[in-house]
Amino acid sequence: HVQLVESGGGSVQAGGSLELSCQFSRYTDEIYCLGWFRQGLGKEHEAVCTIDTDGSTWYADSVNGRFTISKDSTDSTLYLQMNSLRPEDSAVYTCAAELGWCTAFTWEIAVRGQGTQVTVS
Repeated sequence: HVQLVESGGGSVQAGGSLELSCQFSRYTDEIYCLGWFRQGLGKEHEAVCTIDTDGSTWYADSVNGRFTISKDSTDSTLYLQMNSLRPEDSAVYTCAAELGWCTAFTWEIAVRGQGTQVTVS
């Protein structure tokens, strides 16, 4: 059983920064790929970034160099630091966990949090 609860989000001006957090709880020692999806208004879900058990990361081209994904040493909190935000970054951001390594990270398979709104104007 896995649970994810996001916090953070809100409104920010273009060029600003915002940090999202996600509390991740599980009841086994299985490994999980952790990451973030987003969905802008009228758009499809998009995988934004992932972080593997060994700390290796992947970023979508649209956020590479601006966003940073990290987690604490116990893998209980996931973070997304978003810098140089643009209006096109406005979306509902959802943290997610997928069993195993980050070989594939898909909306339909991942266990997801409730999502948090980020608005950039």
